[in-house]
Amino acid sequence: MRYLLTMTELEQSKESLQESLQQVVSLLNKHKLVEDLVHKQDMPRQALVETLVHKQNLVELQKKLDELHSADVAFILEALPRDQRLIVWDLVKAERDGEILLEVSDVVRQSLIAEMDTEELLAAAEQLETDEIADLAPDLPKDVFQELLESLDSQNRERLQSALSYPEDAVGALMDFDIVTIREDITLEVVLRYLRRLGELPDHTDKLFVVNRDDTVRGVLSLKRLLMADPENIVADVMAEDAVLFHPEEDATEAAAAFERYYLVTAPVVDADNKLVGRLTVNEVMDFLRDESESEALSLAGLREEEDMFSSVWKSVQNRWTWLAVNLVTAFIASRVIGAFEGSIEKIVALAALMPIVAGIGGNSGNQTITMIVRGLALGQVSAQNMKALFKKELGVSLFNGMVWGSVLGLLTYMLYHNVKLAAVMMGAMTLNLLLAAVMGVAIPLLMVRTGRDPAVGSSVLITAVTDSGGFFIFLGLATLFLI
Repeated sequence: MRYLLTMTELEQSKESLQESLQQVVSLLNKHKLVEDLVHKQDMPRQALVETLVHKQNLVELQKKLDELHSADVAFILEALPRDQRLIVWDLVKAERDGEILLEVSDVVRQSLIAEMDTEELLAAAEQLETDEIADLAPDLPKDVFQELLESLDSQNRERLQSALSYPEDAVGALMDFDIVTIREDITLEVVLRYLRRLGELPDHTDKLFVVNRDDTVRGVLSLKRLLMADPENIVADVMAEDAVLFHPEEDATEAAAAFERYYLVTAPVVDADNKLVGRLTVNEVMDFLRDESESEALSLAGLREEEDMFSSVWKSVQNRWTWLAVNLVTAFIASRVIGAFEGSIEKIVALAALMPIVAGIGGNSGNQTITMIVRGLALGQVSAQNMKALFKKELGVSLFNGMVWGSVLGLLTYMLYHNVKLAAVMMGAMTLNLLLAAVMGVAIPLLMVRTGRDPAVGSSVLITAVTDSGGFFIFLGLATLFLI
């Protein structure tokens, strides 16, 4: 079942969340102010009074947190500095710890887990399903994870170990084990009675998986067919035999594309013998796509990993320095290109004012191309078969944009400096740099894939370096040839 929010409802939800955050921050500030005032007072039984005031001031804050959804508490935790974050975390009810740990970002989760003792971590994990424990497991201390593993029954222990054996980007790492199965030789009336005895269905259930006695998948029965068909019908007569199946080793990105293509809500996950081992839900797929999107955005910005807004200065420096160092090298190269044409710039001062325009437009165009190529690679739409056509298309777009906007820029240059040759140089430099941006915008991601690198990591930094240095060289080179 899908629940769709209108834009108005989404805006109201965002406003409500921001309001909740402001209320929590206000209560935290009030708590600190009162405690500071009490601490400054000199009175009998000072420690007892401070303890009572501390507890009294946090009662209202705890009530507010109890009213909020786990995802909203997670949002608030991520938006608070570390000292305030820990105060809020201590006030969260213990039975909600597991849910909230799953909702917060990886870096915030690690900071919260670092403050929890073994008993608290075990209690939080024991509230979760096996697939949820698998999501939490990489961040748990080894001794805690081992103790947790020993506390599970044999079936759930085997399931957890199975889920952890797959890479993060594999279907097996995303699947859950909360499954409802039925036989193909029973009537729909029997199925309905069975479901009523269950009392509730797993989240995101839109179909039941039909299996034989060996747990081999025979098909799926949608809840719609179950409700609309004659109860006397046999499951085999109304089930869909052409169900979309996934294997644990399959790439999660490809599975996500299949979910979008076939409008799936759930799908069976089977082993090599077609035996049911789990299910994949749209919820897990959406979480995976969101994480991939965030990771790609960070990579394009040159960040190695997700960063807590309130992490230490040193940790943030470590996360950011790599591509800043690359930027420094490329900026130095660009400056040397300019230095090679100092004589030309001295003779025609207008060159210094105009050359950043050529480089800037080229960088923007190159980033547009790279974004499209990286997206195409992620969706599997870029291959060796369409490479030639892709290069031609991008060169055509760049040539057209270069001629049009180069002409506009040339006209503006003539209006400013009344120099026809300078205007022609601007037009030519703009066109050539856009062509360079197109070639490199396609080539950089493809070369990174060929060398086994993530094409999203640092691509924007590299294209900017090429279009800056190339733009300066093309513009100043043309100016030297035709104007000096």
